[in-house]
This record gives sequence, structure tokens and C-alpha cells, in this order.
Amino acid sequence: MIVVQVAVGEMMSNAFIVYKEGTHKAFVVDPGADYLRIKKRLDDIGITEVTHILLTHGHFDHIGAVAQIKQETGAVVCIHRRDASMLQSDQDSLAVMAGVTIQPVKPDYVFEGGETIEAADIQVEVLHTPGHSGGSVCYIAEDVMFSGDTLFYMYCGRTDFPGSDPAEYAHSLREVLGSLKKDYTVYAGHGIKTTLFAEFSNNPYLMR
Repeated sequence: MIVVQVAVGEMMSNAFIVYKEGTHKAFVVDPGADYLRIKKRLDDIGITEVTHILLTHGHFDHIGAVAQIKQETGAVVCIHRRDASMLQSDQDSLAVMAGVTIQPVKPDYVFEGGETIEAADIQVEVLHTPGHSGGSVCYIAEDVMFSGDTLFYMYCGRTDFPGSDPAEYAHSLREVLGSLKKDYTVYAGHGIKTTLFAEFSNNPYLMR
């Protein structure tokens, strides 16, 4: 499985193109802005089919290019139920706080958490990790985790936004992620990649 990271938008959010080597289809995680930049990377790689758009949460800087990719590719838009309204509301997605407008789009698949889906011939497990937002999720595919704004290198996401919940966040970090027995390469919503075990050993928000 190959992961291509594309930093997009003023917030430098990470979008990811994920595909199996030798195939021409992919899924995209968190296309937050800069549709043309993402499209160029898809074209450069030789991707002709985007099967799914997987959203770790619904904040504006992670959903800004969803509508365009959906229109161009017909990809299935997936988000957790608790963040679904953010795809159609600049207020809910916090876009108004940044003075921007997001093109609305309806989700095709609404998660509850705990599902396993197939995207671009890759099995993807959905972990509900609320706290940064009510519908924050992490996606696990093979030996990789896409953590959105739940977990960063040596840091974690904010809990002072509308819809954030510090108590839920603590449970998500220590109980949900803490229950995982396997190490994963973690691709976060901002910044550089890390590993799950390294974060539990060194991240002050996770150290036991």
C-alpha cells in the first residue's frame, strides 16, 4: 500500500492519496483544500478512479475540496454521523471562524464507528475517537493509521472548539488508541508522520 501526502490550504492540512501499487484506483483522506493540487498528484501517479473520500472529521480545513472531488470522480463521501452536518454548514464546520465558505456536499456513507469497509481494494477499519470533534475518527489500513487531528507527532488536537470535549478526548487517546496492540505508522492531519508506539512512549499527552 502506498500513501502520498499532500499539504493543502492555509492551515497546511494533510490530504492523503492511498492506493495499492500497480493499480489505478485510490481513496483520498481529508482533501481539505487545493483541489487542483490534489488532482495533479492523482494524475501524476496515474490514478483514474477515486473510490472513496474518507474524512477524519468535519472541520473546514479537512473538507474544503470534497465537493469538487466528488463531482469529478463520483467518489463515496464518508464521515462519522456526529460530524455529518459539517459538510453542509459553514457554521458547524467552523468555516465562518476562518472567514471562508465551503461548497456543501451530502455524505454518502455515515459511520457510527467500528465498521470495516473496502476502499480501492484496501480494507479500512474505522475507530471512533471523539474529543477534537464529536465525530472524529481514525482510519486503520494495513500497518497505517490516519489520525486526523486526534493525534500528531508529540502533540494532540485542540479541545476548545465548539463540539470539542476534553473528557471524550482523554478516553479516545488513552482507552481507544491505548487498547491497540499493534504499532502503526501514523499519518496525522497536520505535520509529519510518526508511529503509535513512539507517541505512547514520548508524547506527553499519551505517556502512561
